[in-house]
Amino acid sequence: MKLVSFQVGTPVGTFTRAGALHGDSIVDLNMAYTRQLAEQGESQPRRLADAQVPATMLELLEGGPSAMVAARGALAFAVQAGDSVTGPAGETILYDASGVHLTAPLPNPPSLRDFIAFEAHIAATSKRRGQPIPPEWYKAPVYYKGNHRTIIGPDHLLNWPLNTQKLDYELELACVIGRKGIDITERNASEYIAGYTIMNDFSARDIQFQEMACRLGPAKGKDFATAIGPCIVTPDEIPDLASLQMIARINGEVWSQGRFGSIHWSFSQMIEHVSRGEAVYPGDLLGSGTVGGGCGLELDRYLKPGDRVELEIQPIGILGTTIAAPSERGG
Repeated sequence: MKLVSFQVGTPVGTFTRAGALHGDSIVDLNMAYTRQLAEQGESQPRRLADAQVPATMLELLEGGPSAMVAARGALAFAVQAGDSVTGPAGETILYDASGVHLTAPLPNPPSLRDFIAFEAHIAATSKRRGQPIPPEWYKAPVYYKGNHRTIIGPDHLLNWPLNTQKLDYELELACVIGRKGIDITERNASEYIAGYTIMNDFSARDIQFQEMACRLGPAKGKDFATAIGPCIVTPDEIPDLASLQMIARINGEVWSQGRFGSIHWSFSQMIEHVSRGEAVYPGDLLGSGTVGGGCGLELDRYLKPGDRVELEIQPIGILGTTIAAPSERGG
């Protein structure tokens, strides 16, 4: 499945709901399951659907594998029922994807950890500092904890942050945890992955390096925004992660290209490391770190107001962000 979060306007406000892409349509999974249960003769289909296939992405992930099985069944039911299918009280189940606003597929992850797992990237950034790769990097996957409350989604307008002179993009893949666990082995770690999404770990490099000179951070240099999306793709849709091609375009020009298979530390190794004596939870977001050549720092090229940044990893899609021009800032 390709899971998304989308906004629905109603007379009593705007609500963000979990859905699945099907061609040019988005299926409201909670409402599709409600209709499915009603047709099966359940006396309280809405209450049961809210428990088994909740309406928001984080709650759906918290339902674990059984919720995903039910969601997959609801998607199949809606597709088979056709375009005219509605909820028990006439509610919309199928939406035209072009007519709704997609948010980040997981707007509110409980935590954000971003690794530096590509050897080519740490080699390039270390070289710019006149230093070798730290030998400790080869002993265990390392990460920082980012601001999980500043997640942005596809086609977001990002205000210029912190008066930085070196705003940078970072081309990454992220995995989303789908089950609670602790002391997870590398062998079993893949069972805890609900899906994958594209991640852009925006960085204000001048501010980042200033604060990291004090041997803490990064903090303000990254905490202003992390983009993810446009969807979360379940593992069955990506049988070979290593073959994924990663592309970054700025205003249509290719700045970065890489292959996920060049990573040194796998997601399974990351999960094993994070879960040592510490639980991971559904919705936790783990970024791969930047693929080799996948940021402006390595190229000595930085973003400008008005730039359009597009990160592409198929079959996930394209994650676009526009950097606000001066007249567009605010709001």
